[in-house]
Order: sequence, then C-alpha cells, then structure tokens
Amino acid sequence: MKTDLIKEIEQAELKENPPKFVTGDTVKVYNRIREGEKVRTQVFEGTVIKIQGGSNRVTFTVRKISNGIGVEKTWPLHSPNVEKVEVVRSGKTRRAKLFYLRKLRGKRSKLKEIVK
Repeated sequence: MKTDLIKEIEQAELKENPPKFVTGDTVKVYNRIREGEKVRTQVFEGTVIKIQGGSNRVTFTVRKISNGIGVEKTWPLHSPNVEKVEVVRSGKTRRAKLFYLRKLRGKRSKLKEIVK
C-alpha cells in the first residue's frame, strides 16, 4: 500500500520528454538556481562520465576542467531544477562509466567525436 502511493507520486514527477544522451557525450546542463527571491539559470558544460539508476531515480554525472581543476556534478534527470540538457558533441566510448578520465590531463582526456 505504501509503495503504491510512492509510485504514484514518482510517476507524477517524471518528465514527459527526458533528454536523450549517453555516456561520453559533451552536454550543456541548464540548471535553475534559486537565490532568495531570484531565480536564475546556470549552464554547466562537460562530459557525461556516468548514468545510473532507473525509473525516476536516474542520475547523471558531468565532469569538466575549470582552471586546471576537475569539477564533477551529479543531477537527477527528472529534477525540476534541471531545465534542459543540450547535447553539444557525441563522444565515442566503449564503456558505461568513464572514471578513467579523472586520471588523464590535456589532449588525452578528450574523447573521439562521433560525426552523425
């Protein structure tokens, strides 16, 4: 009974058209940030290194290099704070999780692009 109620609430929160991207893609995540009364959108651009979970609990992790320091952020896919996810470039990968990118620097950390 409790699980039915939880499932109903979760179904109501699902996005109708979730963005389509895979691990290795370079994406721009448009994140809604609330600062007191003001609401603004902040863009985070980087490479998707991980997608995990299922149903409405899907999360994805994006990594970028900012001032020589690696920055990773994880977002729930169906979060109302994620306005949209825009695919900039598709990367060629053979793995589901790209944790090895954390160790690489410079040109080696770039993935080959898939030209569509």
